[in-house]
Amino acid sequence: MPKYIVERVFPDGFELPISDAGRATVTAVGENNAQSGVHWITSYVTADRRRTYCLYDSPDRGALRQAASLSGLPIDSITEVNVLDPAFYSPVEDGEEVRPQ
Repeated sequence: MPKYIVERVFPDGFELPISDAGRATVTAVGENNAQSGVHWITSYVTADRRRTYCLYDSPDRGALRQAASLSGLPIDSITEVNVLDPAFYSPVEDGEEVRPQ
């Protein structure tokens, strides 16, 4: 499945409390994502809390937009990405290359 980075801008800042309310929000977002065939992998929040960069598995950009709409989340950009992992360049062990699965 393709992977995407979604950039979101929150002019007033992004807040997601570590509480029951935050857990309920994350659960609702997960349910909305599932309806669209989207899987949220991880997110990064900038130090000023005004932008997030979220990694997703998604069938396509349209599914990401649909999931965001269901959750009331903005999307400022969507970029399809490929994984580049340092483990791809790991040393050879016992004459055989070690590659991630």
